[in-house]
Amino acid sequence: MSEIIKLNSVYSYNKLYGFRTIHPLVAVVDFREATKMVNHVKMFYGMYALYLKGGVNCTLKYGRRNYDYQEGTIVSFAPGQVVEVEMTNEEFAPEVYGLLFHPDIIHGTSLGRKINKYSFFDYSQAESLHLSDKERGIILDCLGNIKQELEHPVDRHSRDLIVVNIELMLEYCLRFYDRQFCTRHKVNSDLLSQFETELNDYFSSGRSLEAGLPTVGLFAEKACLSTSYFSDLIKKETGHTPQEFIHDKIIDISKTMLLEGKSISEVAYKLGFQYSQHFTRLFKQKQGITPREYKENAII
Repeated sequence: MSEIIKLNSVYSYNKLYGFRTIHPLVAVVDFREATKMVNHVKMFYGMYALYLKGGVNCTLKYGRRNYDYQEGTIVSFAPGQVVEVEMTNEEFAPEVYGLLFHPDIIHGTSLGRKINKYSFFDYSQAESLHLSDKERGIILDCLGNIKQELEHPVDRHSRDLIVVNIELMLEYCLRFYDRQFCTRHKVNSDLLSQFETELNDYFSSGRSLEAGLPTVGLFAEKACLSTSYFSDLIKKETGHTPQEFIHDKIIDISKTMLLEGKSISEVAYKLGFQYSQHFTRLFKQKQGITPREYKENAII
């Protein structure tokens, strides 16, 4: 299974599964209507894609892990991602509904300008969106509205209406993810505590001397989450990004070290900065004064 199928267009995707191509840049698919079924295949996506799963006879892999993708869940992919598909029962078409849209359809639109807002396209592993029956109905209605517009005779309103309905579906996904973050508060709180503990350990153990400044991706990997999902989770729980947590920890530690009489260059080195100027810039950004001014004020 070394070959990777490149899906750079709606047509190539529809051809792979035997779907009829209605629009060159957008497709709404129901896998129960597929005339072809592929199994054990890796696909490179050149488009955005979201899938709503109704049954349980299909497994998706991204990287080395299976998606947490069971009945009543949504997974999404962005251009440039490689996904592995494995059918657990090849005799039956899976109950999976999908939306695919090429980046060209949103260029120059409000959705195109804010597509990065929908960070769930970069989520991976155990981060799919779990829907209630009511939420599932809303998503199916959105897919139905997009499909209805695709089948409408093309006029000067077609593109705008298609894009607006895609954006509406993405907004609902954001709302449902917010709800999911809230309903998993206990799990998220545990991850937050773990993050705070590992951040403290990183500096107290002296790892910063060897590895430099810690990254958000480091702590996300420890939690077995994508950087995007981990960042959104922490921000939903605290109102602050993980990067802000890291910077605040750096400032707190640096204040103690400065008051202990250590030089600015020594503090910067022990915290993992390559250049002391970078430490001074961050300190002033967060505190409004330079480390030298902080030391001088403390002495007074």
